[in-house]
Amino acid sequence: MNKAEKSDQFDLEALRKQVSDINRHNKDADKKAQPEPINSYARQIAEQFSAGNRSPAIIIGQFRLLEFASQFLIGLLVFLLWPGNEAETLFGRAVTAVIVAALLVCGLQTADTYSVPALRTRLRLLPRVFAVWGSVFVIVAGASAFAGNVSSTVVPAYFAWFVAGAIFLLAARFLFAYGIRNWSRNGIMERRAVIVGGGVPAKELIRVLEQQPDNDIRICGIFDDRGEKRSPIMVAGYPKLGTVAELVEFVRITRIDMLIISLPLSAEARILQLLKKLWVLPVDIRLAAHANRLRFRPRAYSRIGSVPMLDIFNKPIRDWDSVAKRCFDIFFALLALALFWPIMLTTAVAIKLTSKGPVFFRQKRHGFNNEIINIFKFRSMYADKGDPTGRAAVTKGDPRVTPIGRFIRKSSIDELPQLFNVLTGDLSLVGPRPHAILAQAKDRAFGDVVEGYFARHRVKPGVTGWAQINGWRGEVDHDDKIKFRTAYDLYYIENWSLWLDLKILFLTPFRLFNTENAY
Repeated sequence: MNKAEKSDQFDLEALRKQVSDINRHNKDADKKAQPEPINSYARQIAEQFSAGNRSPAIIIGQFRLLEFASQFLIGLLVFLLWPGNEAETLFGRAVTAVIVAALLVCGLQTADTYSVPALRTRLRLLPRVFAVWGSVFVIVAGASAFAGNVSSTVVPAYFAWFVAGAIFLLAARFLFAYGIRNWSRNGIMERRAVIVGGGVPAKELIRVLEQQPDNDIRICGIFDDRGEKRSPIMVAGYPKLGTVAELVEFVRITRIDMLIISLPLSAEARILQLLKKLWVLPVDIRLAAHANRLRFRPRAYSRIGSVPMLDIFNKPIRDWDSVAKRCFDIFFALLALALFWPIMLTTAVAIKLTSKGPVFFRQKRHGFNNEIINIFKFRSMYADKGDPTGRAAVTKGDPRVTPIGRFIRKSSIDELPQLFNVLTGDLSLVGPRPHAILAQAKDRAFGDVVEGYFARHRVKPGVTGWAQINGWRGEVDHDDKIKFRTAYDLYYIENWSLWLDLKILFLTPFRLFNTENAY
């Protein structure tokens, strides 16, 4: 991005109007547990990046699948047009095509042709691609000769397959290189980053990043707690949008992928202070290491181009893991609806016949990245006594709960409508349970009781979770209950796998028999 483009995006005069607000926030930024509302200029910038982008890992993975499927289909198509050998069946060719396609993808991966820089170039890596393609056919031909399946009629058919596959590889990689360049220009395929810390270190980091020929980082702004004398409001053409406390709120309303801390390793106390505020966010957190004299082993670094970064935190459940989890959610949510629809229908009729009011109860709760979502439940309270805010938790013998409500709450049948929240994408089947936005432990908000409470929102909340199957469900009547629940939720986030989700899902019906804390 050149300076002219930056000046169009960031209005310096508008930015200067916010300096007084930023300096005012500096004085008490560390005193507040909750993120501060961002200033109007930062909100304006945030709106520019509110739309989602596509992960390079997902796009490259889809391209791998395309090359695998296309080479498989080309092998079958050539067989139908040019059988070559009557002894070879369609099934036999399908097996051979799968092997060829798999060897091709594995070879191209080993040859490092599936990285963004490699796919961006049109011609430089084509000899490597064709070398892999030729090697695959040499291997397949050698195996066929060893098995005695080579004949004069087979060779022309396989040669036609080789040529058709090579033409497709050439066309696909040319088109994909054009697509990557276009997606990068339009902001569709990029990693959005915020620089944490200003002044000279941030300026040097930005210059180094801009010099990378295959840089896919879009810098969205700078956040720093220091005043204008030590941290200018404009660094290398990018604006300082606010304090670190405001950054938390900025990331929650913006689609940001990465936070890059531009501080030296010697500033250990300051780095720890920043991480204490930022680790609750569902983003990658990196520490720029290009200017540090202390060197670690190469594997300790990740890189943006050739710029070394120390990985502090990684976004949990990212890229293809998120795709796998979403497929898991949809499959088992549909299966649950197919199994439980008689129970849900019976419950709806019983609620309607025994008390006035709607069948469903809707409540606002905290979702992924602290977003506000609407959760659906079967109504278990009298309609005129419900508490949509969740401030007054249900207690044992609560008079607000209907007779039917007591049963469906103890059995957790009231949670079944949340399967529809899973299908719409607001919830996952397994994850930290979403709490009402005003939920409290006695008279204190959960975020005031537990340090790092909002870190449970780094993943999508769930219908059931690790804390629930370990007994931490129901009323939160003292601080330890929310502390233990949060600890179990954070354990789940750090140790997530599909097997863990499957284990929790399997154990949930059995653990529901323990109704000690369910009122």
